[in-house]
Amino acid sequence: MSKGIAVIGDRDSIYGFASIGFNIFPVSNTEDGIKTFKNLCKGEYAVIYVTEAFAAEIEEEIEKVSENLYPAIILIPGVYGNTGKGVLSVRKSVEKAVGSDILFSGGTQD
Repeated sequence: MSKGIAVIGDRDSIYGFASIGFNIFPVSNTEDGIKTFKNLCKGEYAVIYVTEAFAAEIEEEIEKVSENLYPAIILIPGVYGNTGKGVLSVRKSVEKAVGSDILFSGGTQD
């Protein structure tokens, strides 16, 4: 049974998610973060939000689970700014699903 939604990253960026009922997992170093991320991916959560900064540290681990249907890994900006990785991740997912870049093609329609 899924516990719902988890959020992992630095404490400052994720603590507000607890107020809307998400389970938060603050991490302060990469080693502990990888262990926590792997535990979250064992099927208990349908969605795991990961701050972009932390995702950069565990990119290899995210790649290992990104092909699975569950959990959905969604990158979010942290309090220290947006790196653009979240948007790039959505772009790649859409491109894979439909076969072309329909979101950010840059073209205009008449």
